[in-house]
Amino acid sequence: MLNTLSVRNIVLIDQLDLGFENGLTVLTGETGAGKSILLDALTLALGGRGDAALVREGTDSGQVVAVLALPEQHPARVLLRENEIADDAEIILRRVQHADGRTRAFINDQPVSAGLLKAVGGLLVEVHGQHDDRALVDAATHRALLDVFGGYERELAAVSGAHGKLVAAQKAVDVQRARVEAAAREEDYARHVVEELSALKPEAGEEEALAERRQWLMGLEKAAGEVNDADEILNGTNAPGPTLAMLLRRLTRKSDAEAQLFAPMAEAVDEALVALDAASEALEAIRREMAFDPRELEQVEERLFALRAAARKHQVECDALHEVLERYAADIEALETGAETLATLEAALAEANAAYRAAAKALSGARGTAAAALSTAVEAELPDLKLGAAKFIVDRQVDETRVSAQGFDQIGFHVQTNPGTAPGPMMKVASGGELSRFLLALKVVLADKGSVPVLIFDEIDTGVGGAVADAIGKRLARLAQSVQVLTVTHAPQVAARAATHLLIEKQAIEEGAFMRTHVRPLDAGARGEEVARMLAGAVITDEARAAARRLMSEVGV
Repeated sequence: MLNTLSVRNIVLIDQLDLGFENGLTVLTGETGAGKSILLDALTLALGGRGDAALVREGTDSGQVVAVLALPEQHPARVLLRENEIADDAEIILRRVQHADGRTRAFINDQPVSAGLLKAVGGLLVEVHGQHDDRALVDAATHRALLDVFGGYERELAAVSGAHGKLVAAQKAVDVQRARVEAAAREEDYARHVVEELSALKPEAGEEEALAERRQWLMGLEKAAGEVNDADEILNGTNAPGPTLAMLLRRLTRKSDAEAQLFAPMAEAVDEALVALDAASEALEAIRREMAFDPRELEQVEERLFALRAAARKHQVECDALHEVLERYAADIEALETGAETLATLEAALAEANAAYRAAAKALSGARGTAAAALSTAVEAELPDLKLGAAKFIVDRQVDETRVSAQGFDQIGFHVQTNPGTAPGPMMKVASGGELSRFLLALKVVLADKGSVPVLIFDEIDTGVGGAVADAIGKRLARLAQSVQVLTVTHAPQVAARAATHLLIEKQAIEEGAFMRTHVRPLDAGARGEEVARMLAGAVITDEARAAARRLMSEVGV
């Protein structure tokens, strides 16, 4: 229920704090006192569209705070938890409207989008008036209301679940069929690619390894020239070894006297020959270490260039060639086994379709029963509302070719206001006063079927009086036994049935200063005076007071 409403600086309201009780609360007052302003303020807190014109003149911003108490598992609490909003004992909706047009929204003091505030507010409060069409035009809403009336949540869940399986089965068939068709179109090319890449046998990481080996072999090939040059110097035709050996022999043949003279030179030449032999041995060791088959470089380059050519052809990296092979191999396999797989999926689709149609037909039949019962229940309320000649019709269009999570049915609430006239949608056929009474009758019938916890009726008794106004009051009181009801009214017959009566009046803040809207709870005596004013008009007579007491006593107040 709505516990409190606090308004600051909204149009004529400078500061207002209201507490509400369960049952029926009526708001009365002279025309222009600010009843609509109060509802505009509440609508703002519920996520309604902001407007800079709502801010009280001379202030920078206005604010509205609505505090509600809800059961633990109420859908609004579930929505808050899904959006990671603090789920406190009370739900506090707050909206700040700035004079420059900006608005800010909060739920339990956490900033939220206006869209989330509106979604939560829509689960908490419904505002209805003569020209309100939210619950009457949308066919999806009508279907949902009919399902709630019939108690078909389980049947609807079965249809929704079967629809989900049907959609999944159809998607699987579509994907497989497209795959088979694509494979068939490219079969020759796919077989060519598989044959080509199977022969190539690409491996992950192979390109990098081949590139490194090629670089190494090219380095060896370049070094081989240096080795040959060194070999020519050390062992070629102009090699110093034989010449030095011959010189050493001549030096060792000298006489004893000369040998002593040339001994150092002979020793140096001998060491040079030993060094030359060591250089030749080192060169040979290098030759053995770098020995390679010149054909290997050619083979490595051929393999590397073949991989890169294939990668360019398929516009992938070399390491992805094996994925190309797997993809085309899968396409061929799909072609070879696709017909069998497709047949299996089509059988599953047929089974899912049969299950969906069975569930949808069962729900459609149940809706037919509920439609008749809802029409009867609403029409039972109409005579007292002076709509005894009218008909309430649940228009049910069944299209078994239509596949949706809600089944085959399109539901619309139609009315026939007078015998001999053509029935049609309520918004097109019923006048403003008739529309509000049809709505009230519908709400009374659906009162115990999961309605939002707070219903607000804005002057739905306009243009009616006497017995009709009394019938409206009775039905509002009946509604208030199931949900909290607030109504703005000009009908004393409605006001007399209230559990709580709030008087909205305009008063001056100071002499000659701005006016403000003030709301005053009325006790039993003041209620009698206000009902008398509603009966008599500007001048309250003793007869009006007596009539008010009699009216209030008749309804048990």
